[in-house]
Amino acid sequence: MKKTLFISGQDFFSYLRILIVIILALSFTFRFINIDQKSYWDDEAFTALRVSGYTEYEVVDKVSSFARISVTDLSQFQSPNTEKTLIDTINSLALEEAQHPPLYYVMARWCMQWFGNSMVSLRGLSAVISLLALPSIYWLCLELFDSSWTAWIAVQLLAISPFHVLYAQEAREYSLWIVTILLSSASLLGAIRTHKKLHWGIYTATLALSLYTFPSSVAVAVAHGVYVIARESFRLTKTVIAYILASLAGLLAFSPWLWVIVTNLNHLKNIVGGQGNMPALSLIKTWAFNLSRIFIDTNHERAVINFGIENNFTYLIQISLVGLIVVLVGYAIYYLCRHSSKKAWLFILSLILVTCLPIMLKDLISEGTKSIIPRYLIPGYLAIQVSVAYLLANKINATSYKQKFWKIVMCAIFSGAIFSCVMISQSNYWWTKSHSDTNLQAARLINQVERPLLISDGSMGRILGLSHQLKSQVQLQLKPYCHTCRELPPAVVNKDILKIPHDFDVFLFAPSLELKNAIEKDKNYQLQPLTIDLWRLKKAEG
Repeated sequence: MKKTLFISGQDFFSYLRILIVIILALSFTFRFINIDQKSYWDDEAFTALRVSGYTEYEVVDKVSSFARISVTDLSQFQSPNTEKTLIDTINSLALEEAQHPPLYYVMARWCMQWFGNSMVSLRGLSAVISLLALPSIYWLCLELFDSSWTAWIAVQLLAISPFHVLYAQEAREYSLWIVTILLSSASLLGAIRTHKKLHWGIYTATLALSLYTFPSSVAVAVAHGVYVIARESFRLTKTVIAYILASLAGLLAFSPWLWVIVTNLNHLKNIVGGQGNMPALSLIKTWAFNLSRIFIDTNHERAVINFGIENNFTYLIQISLVGLIVVLVGYAIYYLCRHSSKKAWLFILSLILVTCLPIMLKDLISEGTKSIIPRYLIPGYLAIQVSVAYLLANKINATSYKQKFWKIVMCAIFSGAIFSCVMISQSNYWWTKSHSDTNLQAARLINQVERPLLISDGSMGRILGLSHQLKSQVQLQLKPYCHTCRELPPAVVNKDILKIPHDFDVFLFAPSLELKNAIEKDKNYQLQPLTIDLWRLKKAEG
């Protein structure tokens, strides 16, 4: 299809240019505004822990060996220090979290060393990286459709997507993964188009970078292979051979870390999420809600899982929005298959089906929950956004009333996304940050007293996440649970956390059932519930 078909007139083109500038400005604003005000959570604390070079085992052992420690003492495990080097950062991942390759964490360590030891530096790195996704998706759309019009709409959809804004503000590797998925996909299409060795080399490099960012890039590489083989009608052509050689070179570059993953498989099975149980109907409902979050996000996490909603009108509106978005996505994929070139629809379908369908089918069969974690479906979400961009680009240039209708649809999508991003910018926590709302409530209550002491045997990640929101004078008495340890440190086994001092305002945070029951049985103390995870210990009267 010729590019000229996408422009309906000079006035509309001028409007488009203004809209693009506005949305790009909003994209930058939404990614950085109030980035320091967002509450911290377990995963971000683990990022800072890996950057510091300490293992969780070392931290749990050290904090358990002291009767009490301060929030300041904990901060040494949340930033680079003189005791640990870059090699220690890589080793800590290899020992305890091999599912996280080191590329992002190496970048994060350098970022904190150059720009300051704060979580804001880490989040700022993710936000800057996420901006690179905009030219990357533009390049991908040019390769797929040879249309700058479609490419610019895709850029706008990604720029103000609440899903991408949320992950741009996470001190995790997912914004980098988004960029590498787009770059490897675009470079593959460019290599097929030009048949140049240099371009196949670029594909190898981007694939290796993607693998060193997140191991699920293996599924993206398989999707690329399915596309290339199907595109060549299942014949062993020069293109297929070039792909095989390039992808094998990328996998070979990743082989050192692949060996680390393989040798730690049993350990990874115990610590990787997505191992709960969920009935098929609940899975499907959650998939639909997660899909809608690419375009509109009202942070209704509890509605996704429990559907226990007091305001029926609000619930009806949300269900309607989700339904409309699911229909839009379904029609976009149908329209793409009917009207685009084979290279375009085949690539999009390959990326969606190969990266998402196996995870979803496995969960349907086993009632697992990995597929409800949106980050695992990111490659499919990107393909869906490209499909919607193609639909809008073509429909906006239709004739008569259809053109007006699809302009309204596009404006509605953009308005909903902008509204969602405004809400996100003003909120301290969102659905991506597990426990962050309860952490924030707990921190506010603890910080109000003069001599606070926090007792906990909860997870180390949860405690580290909370520590970022506690005042420096808060003391902690810890016997933390170690999520990624292969065995319990000796200090944890030997510590008696129930030695409670008398000269503090004592709080109990995220306790195990065993600890909570032990305190409740102690007639010298009473537990006063404050939040879902916080209690205040008071001396029993009389």
